[in-house]
Amino acid sequence: MKISARNTIKATVKKIVPGSINTEVVLEVSPGVVITSIITKESAESLGLAEGKQAYAIVKSTDVIIAVD
Repeated sequence: MKISARNTIKATVKKIVPGSINTEVVLEVSPGVVITSIITKESAESLGLAEGKQAYAIVKSTDVIIAVD
């Protein structure tokens, strides 16, 4: 896989919650650390996602906003 995004995080699919249009995908980066993404149902099926399978979370953004209380 070649990709221009610099923020590529290898993870394991922990949970998949399919909906009528979108699918919630929970990726476990390390024990207790998860990233959740909402993708189309069609994309989830096309990627062949399944619990326990390896996948990548890829973040492409020009800004990262940080806030504190």
